[in-house]
Amino acid sequence: MIKYRDVLTKISVHPLFWVIIVIGIFTARFKELILLFCIVLIHELGHALAAAHYNWRIKKIQLLPFGGVAELEEHGNKSLKEELVVVIAGPIQHVWMMLVGYILFEAGWLNVDLYYFFMWNNIIILAFNLLPIWPLDGGKVLFNILSYRFPYLQAHEKMMKLSCVFFGVILGWQLLWNSNNIMMWVLLMFLAVSLYQEWKQRRYAFMRFLLERYYGNKRGIEKIAPIEVQSEDHLYKIFTKFRRGYKHSIIVHGKYKEHYTLDENELLYAYFTEKRTTSSVEELIG
Repeated sequence: MIKYRDVLTKISVHPLFWVIIVIGIFTARFKELILLFCIVLIHELGHALAAAHYNWRIKKIQLLPFGGVAELEEHGNKSLKEELVVVIAGPIQHVWMMLVGYILFEAGWLNVDLYYFFMWNNIIILAFNLLPIWPLDGGKVLFNILSYRFPYLQAHEKMMKLSCVFFGVILGWQLLWNSNNIMMWVLLMFLAVSLYQEWKQRRYAFMRFLLERYYGNKRGIEKIAPIEVQSEDHLYKIFTKFRRGYKHSIIVHGKYKEHYTLDENELLYAYFTEKRTTSSVEELIG
């Protein structure tokens, strides 16, 4: 129970949301502001409580006008099933919220204007978050799906490229048919900055993925998969073949057709502890 209560201490409001709050105060739309805040808070609590259920480490939860961003101290080594549950736990909240909104409206506790405001914002926030663009929930689902088929680094790069494609489509739509929507421009700017930062830090994210495999627990390991390499292959090249949800045995083909089998931890130990960052497998064995 304590771990669920601790989630509330991690919540903060993103500067973008403060802009909306100030606008709400000046336009005297307090009820709408409270409803919007509740929608966003419940959406993000869905993610956070699911993460707490799996004992994920939560650093911070920032509330934004279209949802939120949960910063987790997890770097791609949790179970793909767990991650999918945590990601979907946010959008699924809108289903029961809209049902409750309908019941309150039918009972006469919500007037028509507030009812339509509540329902419309639920739909907009849900639809926006399901866009396959990082760091939205849809982008995380896309990364999860790609991780079933490709190694971590390849899945991450494909996810980023597809996110940029979908971002370009939304940007084109905004330019042609929705150019007067200032709020949408602010959200697109946020997405552009997030995509740029994620792409810029992709190698750093990959290193965190490897470090957590080496030092972290192995709860996310679901299968064992061999990786076949040549003895002259460098360690980093082999790491690019590592996949989420798998523990790897490394089958080394030598120059004279001899074979060796190494555990992935032997390579990670050499790379991170012994600092043999430029070594080949052949040098490691020798």
